[in-house]
Amino acid sequence: MSRTLRRLFFLIAVVAMVIGFYSIALGEEEAVEVVQKGSSIVWWMWPIILFVFTFLLGILAVVAGVGGGVLFVPIVSSFFPFNLDFVRGAGLLVALTGALSAGPGLLKRGLANLRLALPMALIASTCSIFGAMVGLALPTNVVQTALGGTIIMIVIIMATAKRSDFPTVEKADTLSTVLRISGIYYEESAGKEINWQIHRTPLGLALFVLIGFMAGMFGLGAGWANVPVLNLLLGAPLKISVATSVFLLSITDTAAAWVYVNKGAVLPLIAAPSVAGMMLGTRIGVRILAKAKPKAVKWIVISFLFLAGFRALLKGLGIWG
Repeated sequence: MSRTLRRLFFLIAVVAMVIGFYSIALGEEEAVEVVQKGSSIVWWMWPIILFVFTFLLGILAVVAGVGGGVLFVPIVSSFFPFNLDFVRGAGLLVALTGALSAGPGLLKRGLANLRLALPMALIASTCSIFGAMVGLALPTNVVQTALGGTIIMIVIIMATAKRSDFPTVEKADTLSTVLRISGIYYEESAGKEINWQIHRTPLGLALFVLIGFMAGMFGLGAGWANVPVLNLLLGAPLKISVATSVFLLSITDTAAAWVYVNKGAVLPLIAAPSVAGMMLGTRIGVRILAKAKPKAVKWIVISFLFLAGFRALLKGLGIWG
């Protein structure tokens, strides 16, 4: 039996155990009340459907080059009968799982830069705590409406943003010089070492206030915003930006996730199959990445996101329940 199949069976067993323990601990009536809102599908089928769905989502996320959290929250909240608070809590864990698994390897290869990540992470993680508290305090319909508007904005950014492999930064600004944010990494495609530095650091730090707040409030993760700011605004090379963004998620999402855990907004019945499906899906996605056409997949993802964001917006406004 291949290693992938063994992992698949193991993750399915985990999902099955979570469903069983949950039904024993709460009883069927409470489980139905939490998970199933007027649906004709029996309650214990939803975690299984969620596992399969997040498995496919994980494949798409890797091939399209986007984070799992930004796909998970709007689509699951729009098309699954789960409370939005539980979906956001699970979404943070989905984004956090991928970041924690990838972060150490990126640091070891010298792609994720600690001096670049830590000032941004300090601001973003602090603001993500406030964002999570605000998101849980607001009425669901207000958060749903704001989520829909945010997702449509993300779609526009994803569709129009351009990336630069090696941005030109003629002179580092004063703040980045004081913080000693610069570095050297080996670019395999060019076969040489690349020296890099950043500029416009104060503006970048200010934007991470907003990025962190939104990450905590909506449970989206923030890879969709981290990379453009690090790459296009600050001028870090693309590979450094992507790798540092992943490392940033492991700090920012951890801070926000504790708020959701403390408020009881992380349910194993939703979080366990989501994390398990995403982990397996991303591993499969990495294997098929070389054969797929990322640009075509990217537009499929953008279409799904727009539909989910539009539905979330109408759902929050009470037009489409």
